[in-house]
Amino acid sequence: MGLTELVHGVYRASTPEVRLRRESFLNELLADLTVYPFTKETALLAGKLDAEQRSRGVIVPFADLLIGATALLLSYSVLTVNDRHFGRIPGLSIAKL
Repeated sequence: MGLTELVHGVYRASTPEVRLRRESFLNELLADLTVYPFTKETALLAGKLDAEQRSRGVIVPFADLLIGATALLLSYSVLTVNDRHFGRIPGLSIAKL
């Protein structure tokens, strides 16, 4: 889901120059990163987390929920400027950008 958000940003660029810069950044990033698949285990954990948090009145945006569940299953931290949403996911380690 994180990759989807980055690609979305490329195509939402306000000018051709911004789009080219974002596309170049994304290509460089993808050359050095592993993209992990969305798995059945991720779906099960995300559904559980979502239900538990919603029962407490806490809503985590869907994309952030999927990213957070993936990170939890891989025992990774999430590097983000958005600690408000990711901070709503119990047990998730957050590294601020």
